[in-house]
Amino acid sequence: MTHFAKKGCTTAIVLLLASSFLLTACGKTEATASASGGAPEVTELRYQGGVGSVTFPELADDLGYLAPLKLKFIGNTISGPQDIQAVVTGDTDFGGAFNGAIVKLISAKAPIKPVIAYYGVDENTWTGYYVLDGSPIKSAKDLIGKKIAVNTLGAHHEFVIKEYLHRAGLTTEEIKQVTLVVVPPVTTEQTLRAEQIDVAALGGVLRDKALERGGIHPLFKDIDLFGTFSAGSYVLTDKFIKANPNASRKFVEATAKAIEWARTTPRDEVVARYEKIINARGRKEDTSNVKFWKSTGVAGKGGLISDKEFDTWIHWLVNEGVIKDGQLKIKGLYTNEFNPFVNEKK
Repeated sequence: MTHFAKKGCTTAIVLLLASSFLLTACGKTEATASASGGAPEVTELRYQGGVGSVTFPELADDLGYLAPLKLKFIGNTISGPQDIQAVVTGDTDFGGAFNGAIVKLISAKAPIKPVIAYYGVDENTWTGYYVLDGSPIKSAKDLIGKKIAVNTLGAHHEFVIKEYLHRAGLTTEEIKQVTLVVVPPVTTEQTLRAEQIDVAALGGVLRDKALERGGIHPLFKDIDLFGTFSAGSYVLTDKFIKANPNASRKFVEATAKAIEWARTTPRDEVVARYEKIINARGRKEDTSNVKFWKSTGVAGKGGLISDKEFDTWIHWLVNEGVIKDGQLKIKGLYTNEFNPFVNEKK
């Protein structure tokens, strides 16, 4: 799915009592790692959101997990690569993107560090690549010369589409003849039905709403290609982490706790909370999409990141000729050090 103002945060004079988080899930209480014992070095974190959706940091803020830190919304984005570029340029303090896009940016010497997974693929949360019923497109070969709508280039959808084409045996030249067209997610279904594109990438609530209306079916799905996995991570800059270790830890701890809250809380309660958050922020957004929310999609407990969730895309980019073999090592590429669940099994 789917990711600039000079840093000017004032130092927070806050006394943060050292404590440990307790999470209750399925009647069992699990002790998480204790807070770092120091006050966050900043008072707020700047970020980008998504129209009609709730991010895990926003959920953490609403649940009270993020305090004394506050979030400062600077605008919306539909692009993961753009979101993490905003972190690099200093317009935001954190941002999230598909792990493959993060690897590409790190390979270009961007000083960023993935610190927690925030979206992924499971049996309830996945993306399908849909065609109209009656479409002549039945296989990967049929996509030559056709148009596929994606939310942005260089991210999740592009990687999945190219992997599908590779596995089907298409040559590099044939793959170049499959055109990816950037279309805002909220208008992708309409664009497909108007036959302005041949295939539409649809996931989550937008997929389910489209399926309710009927007349479409998936050509392929990302879960069929890769199975269950965390697909994207939030990043901080190395500079931010070094200057603000307590704020970094607080951000990750709060987000991890929000992920587990969403994972273990009854679905109807999660949806109701999301609706409340959207209505309270007063951005004149439609809350109908969150009614289709099904799961976090995050594979690791509390957003823990695993080697394979980055190693897969390092090898993929090497095979694509985007980076050189050995250019990036998985060791030190990401960190789970701030995650309160780091010593627990996934």
